[in-house]
Amino acid sequence: MRLPLSFEFFPTKTPEGAVKLRAVRQQLYAMQPEFCSVTYGAGGSTHAGTFNAVREILAEGVDAASHFSCIGATKATVREQLAELKSMGVKRLVALRGDLPSGYGAGGEFQYASDLIGFIRNETGNDFHIEVACYPEVHPQARSPEADLKAFATKVRAGADSAISQYFFSPEAYFRFVDEVRALGIDTPIVPGVMPIISSTQLMRFSDACGAEIPRWIRLRLQSYGDDVESIKSFGLDVVAALCERLRAGGAPAMHFYTMNQSVATLAVLQRLGWGP
Repeated sequence: MRLPLSFEFFPTKTPEGAVKLRAVRQQLYAMQPEFCSVTYGAGGSTHAGTFNAVREILAEGVDAASHFSCIGATKATVREQLAELKSMGVKRLVALRGDLPSGYGAGGEFQYASDLIGFIRNETGNDFHIEVACYPEVHPQARSPEADLKAFATKVRAGADSAISQYFFSPEAYFRFVDEVRALGIDTPIVPGVMPIISSTQLMRFSDACGAEIPRWIRLRLQSYGDDVESIKSFGLDVVAALCERLRAGGAPAMHFYTMNQSVATLAVLQRLGWGP
């Protein structure tokens, strides 16, 4: 059985990048995603780029979700941006605290993502479907796994509709997290985030930065391939397709792919799974 799909992109910085991303999106649209999301920069630094990309996706006939970060934001600026998104026809948000840019003080009127979610709900009612982030392997800045679970529950109770997880390669981490959330009486859908393996150096760098665990056997195998790009891609396809099969068999409600603004690796995984359009 094929699961509902969604794809994440990030705003490009050059006109050439924008042209390339349009072609990538068209290739992935063939998989009939439920929606595509666009990330925010640190401290809202790419707010304009995010909104422009969201506008393009909507114009291409696909539902678009805007990431929405509250670091450094005021209630006035959030109110203004919500109105802009609503006027664009956006119906889905990914509400996040966001990352602080280097040398940037906290500032703003929102300390946590749950503060932002509560404010959006109070201001706009049910105008937006609100997605939130979750971390099966524990948020890298959390004081403890219990504190992280409590923070997630607070976001849900503030008004979140569903959650998208940080990527992971150990399905046990996802299933345990879901069990712990259900034990709290929360039945919110928790969609696993999937990262196709395109480059070992890129994967190591991203994982170290966001706290995603690369199991030792995967890390050692990737390192053993050195600069052999084809072997890395082939091994990565095996690993990620097997992960997706485990998640589907275990009851995951949907899958969200972190595309890195590329289509080939994501399409290869979906084709391996037999999840054509």
